[in-house]
Amino acid sequence: MTRKIKSLDDLKELAVANGKKKLVLCAAGDEHSIDAVYDAYRAGVIDPILVGQKEEIEKYAAHCKDFHKFQVFYEIDEEHVIRRSVQLVVNGEADILMKGNVTTAALLRGVLNKEYGLKEKRFLSHFALFEIPNYHKLLGITDVALNILPPLKHKVQIVKNAIRFVRSIGIEKPKIAALSAIEMVNEDMPSTIDAALLSIMQRRGQIKNCLIDGPLAFDNAISKESKKQKNIPGEVAGDADILLVPNIESGNILYKAFVFFADAKVAGVVVGAPFPIVLTSRADSEETKLNSIYMAAFSVKTK
Repeated sequence: MTRKIKSLDDLKELAVANGKKKLVLCAAGDEHSIDAVYDAYRAGVIDPILVGQKEEIEKYAAHCKDFHKFQVFYEIDEEHVIRRSVQLVVNGEADILMKGNVTTAALLRGVLNKEYGLKEKRFLSHFALFEIPNYHKLLGITDVALNILPPLKHKVQIVKNAIRFVRSIGIEKPKIAALSAIEMVNEDMPSTIDAALLSIMQRRGQIKNCLIDGPLAFDNAISKESKKQKNIPGEVAGDADILLVPNIESGNILYKAFVFFADAKVAGVVVGAPFPIVLTSRADSEETKLNSIYMAAFSVKTK
């Protein structure tokens, strides 16, 4: 069984122990991404492959002491940069894909391109793992970056993606709180109905290797005191491992509130593909990008 991580600081050690992986930085003309990749390289976690336009890579990567040791592909424009990057991971020449100076939409279109990307249909979602000073363990949130207003069938896929991923990093049976504004089913609030159905689906074995409860308001999901005051039964309330948000707005706001108001550390990846995709915002810190690389590298199965 994979060792369960207790803090994001564990990620570096466990990524090193998992063996060095090859990471493709797509559109490598991005200073913070280059710096994070270089730090991960110096930590012995990855061997970088840089893909981008020549002038941009040389502008941002030439200061790296070991730049001459990196594998580099120069391409003429963004379309060719994305194509080359995706092909490297799809063809098994690299283990991890990372977003550089390119939009999320453009990169994911490349990943899903049937000509050179994934041949089989895949449902992708974003998973973020937080270390929050006032919470008693690591806490995941999904999906805060890709799926805007997922219907029930897509929430099922988001949950399954999250379960597969956290099991790869040692959380064997995650407790998942399906969030809404209240803890009771209300027919005027579709998110409460979806949450209740997900809970039933888990209990009847349609969703395995987890516990799901919902609808739960945010305080019910993470506060034992709130659970006690509202007399909410079950193992998930007050002790959630993962928060399933009802839409991208609520997830994005919660993500940024954790970072800016709660002084949280975070790592985030896109899951659902045969390889992890490190996808961070331009506003994310270098530490977040580095933690995300470590988490992706730790999740890759040793060959």
